[in-house]
Amino acid sequence: MSEKLNGIPLSSQSLLVSDIENNVVVITMNNPPANTWTAESLRQLKRLIERLNHNKEVYALVITGQGEKFFSAGADLKLFADGDKKVALEMAVAFGEAFEALSGFRGVSIAAINGYAMGGGLEVALACDIRIAEVQAVMALPEARVGLLPCAGGTQNLTALVGEGWAKRMILCGEQLSAERGLGIRLVEEVVEKGVALETAITLAQAVGNQSPCSVNACKQLIQNGRTSPLSHGLIKERELFLKLFDTEDQTEGVQAFLEKRQPDWKNK
Repeated sequence: MSEKLNGIPLSSQSLLVSDIENNVVVITMNNPPANTWTAESLRQLKRLIERLNHNKEVYALVITGQGEKFFSAGADLKLFADGDKKVALEMAVAFGEAFEALSGFRGVSIAAINGYAMGGGLEVALACDIRIAEVQAVMALPEARVGLLPCAGGTQNLTALVGEGWAKRMILCGEQLSAERGLGIRLVEEVVEKGVALETAITLAQAVGNQSPCSVNACKQLIQNGRTSPLSHGLIKERELFLKLFDTEDQTEGVQAFLEKRQPDWKNK
């Protein structure tokens, strides 16, 4: 493991541990026993994503939790025990900025859910493009049980993925979901056996390298555009970004490689 990735310390004592191999970065939430988020780890995630966006060698990222029981249990509720609104604001802003940065990552992001994903722990997975859950995983947004609400994109991203009905069951009724039920309602894209979510996610992330990174970024923008814009806008934007790809080196390389029956050498520019 490298000591640094774009200037960010990566020691085993960090709240986030990262490593890069074959154009894929693995980010491990490392705050035992439940891999809870802190203001510092959220800021660290935001800074990391910003650096990855400028690293032409990175095509995809995978995020998972340290250990076998928890993906992440979200925020430590002790932070909100005294009702301090200043602390609440700091955490809400930190959560929002970190997970919105993750959602806007120019490459492909995959959550390898290896255990309990609760509250902000599920919200970080919701901010990813793809979710792979181990069979024992449990997912929930239980904030309303303690007088709070999901403030890191949970109400919006969950609804976009599973629709209002299931979003209301999970958020308003506090329903916890198994991995299999999550698959059934399209909360996750795949369920795997215990202990193999990370390996499965890395394999899928490495497949991203078969596509042009420039094309992947444009396609991701278009897919997510449908959350906030009408179809007519998306169709116009689709043509605009198609033409914009002709300003990239990868467009020329991709076509030439296909015609010459060889693997393309992507430059990510």
